[in-house]
Amino acid sequence: MRISRKFVVPASVAVMLSACGGSPAAGDSAASASPAALPRGTEAVHLDPHDFTTAITNPWWPMAVGDRWSYTETDADGAEQRVEVTVLDETQKVAMGIEARVVHDQVTDHGAVVEDTRDWYAQDADGNIWYLGERTAEYENGHVTSTEGSWEAGVDGAQPGIAIPAEPRPGLAYRQEYLKGQAEDAARVLSTDEQVEVPTGHYTGVLMTRETTRLEPDSTEYKFYARGIGEVMAVQTSGGTSTERLVRTTRTG
Repeated sequence: MRISRKFVVPASVAVMLSACGGSPAAGDSAASASPAALPRGTEAVHLDPHDFTTAITNPWWPMAVGDRWSYTETDADGAEQRVEVTVLDETQKVAMGIEARVVHDQVTDHGAVVEDTRDWYAQDADGNIWYLGERTAEYENGHVTSTEGSWEAGVDGAQPGIAIPAEPRPGLAYRQEYLKGQAEDAARVLSTDEQVEVPTGHYTGVLMTRETTRLEPDSTEYKFYARGIGEVMAVQTSGGTSTERLVRTTRTG
């Protein structure tokens, strides 16, 4: 689909993209014994399944069954892929005993599936959205070529992380996922007062995060979340160059 309006990154964001501080490596550590404490690094967390729900209402990424987000991802050469994210009427109980909401994430290139993923999320009593694992597959010519990156909290040392904190504030750092050598992403909140324009509209008071991974030290990605919507834009600035923009969303909640 041709993008009808050019996305806008305001000057304040542009400055932050070039001059913001580094995010902690996935190996940084901090205590995380309860849902209220955000996990960092490789430390194990001990979570009570009774503290979690599949009803995800965090305002930065509310997930009602049937909600759908459509993105276009464009690289530096102008090549474009389509990303479709859908909240399914399915749950998955992970090995840690937590029931998680299943979100389907599919990437296509000229209609051909290149990646297909089931992500698992649950919200704790404080409103943090936890990322509890994924089953992912990469495709080439209709055949699965890799399932690398798949993990499940509580299996083979894998630990859950935070997708979106309940109360994001600048400087807040957290682990997103951990399985040694497979999934080691971390994030830091940079701002909660940005502006972003994408094909679905102009958003203010936007949450901006910086994501890194020990597995690809040169890779940096900035993500932008609008209240009541979820992710509206992602910009990879190193380890590759690409921009993902929200072009359509269907909200059922």
